[in-house]
Amino acid sequence: MALPLLRFPGNRGGGREGGRGKMAAGSALCGCAMAAPKKAPAAGWGRWISTAAAPRPWRLFGAMCLLRLPRITQPLEKEEEEMAALMGQIELEKSHYSDHEIQKLEEEELLKKRKESPYDDNDEAPGRKVIMAQDLEEKWEQKLLQFKAAPRITDADKKNNRTSLNRRLDRNLMFLVKQKIGNQELWLLPQVEWQPGETLRNTAERAMSTFLGDHIQAKILGNAPYGIYKYKFPRAIRTEDNLGAKVFFFKAFLQSSDLSQAKLKEDYLWVTKDELGDYLKSEYLQKVNQFLLDL
Repeated sequence: MALPLLRFPGNRGGGREGGRGKMAAGSALCGCAMAAPKKAPAAGWGRWISTAAAPRPWRLFGAMCLLRLPRITQPLEKEEEEMAALMGQIELEKSHYSDHEIQKLEEEELLKKRKESPYDDNDEAPGRKVIMAQDLEEKWEQKLLQFKAAPRITDADKKNNRTSLNRRLDRNLMFLVKQKIGNQELWLLPQVEWQPGETLRNTAERAMSTFLGDHIQAKILGNAPYGIYKYKFPRAIRTEDNLGAKVFFFKAFLQSSDLSQAKLKEDYLWVTKDELGDYLKSEYLQKVNQFLLDL
């Protein structure tokens, strides 16, 4: 049976609009979806592509968190001392004799037999000097009495000289410098602005060499930043193309404590994590504490 021909108002002509209406109606009847015709790119699309390389509204900086690692262990707490003594006693009770202890026991047994024997069975070669285990222990005791441990509290600690690396030997020390930001001089991690062609790690390395020279020996940890600090410039100097700055933090461990060849500036400090609050602003300090561990 033939279907009746359907007519739609306004689509009588055989032109482009009429054909489009018939195609849409036929598509609706058969339940099929028809893709919309593609439109030509807008006139502003080319302008959007051409402005992709426009100046960024945020200035990028790389900063280096340079740490001097502890040189000595931290003093034990009371509970730690008790646990260490207990573990030492358990290890002593379950351990085997060392070679020195076995030698000492054998010599003591031999001397005991010689004292009990009525015969002189000394078969040692004449002129030969025998070093007994007991003699070794007495020699070691004398060396121990002559040993004097270095003080945990240094002269820099007594004078509170925070420009010295020879202080707070049982803690991490962080390098801070005073930099001019706008009209203010602030204590910060050493930082410089990113330059085209650099990676952020290169920028952080340049910041370290700027304040310490090229002779500094440090081990940089990874290629990715450990943290980021973002802030806006004051309204007086803020523009659409210059909103603020983003500072990317990297970490490095100081490998050598000899900074005689380093080009240190006057305004620098080596401080612990507890002392950072005396110099850094609260928001900046919060971002630094997120990636700074001081166990």
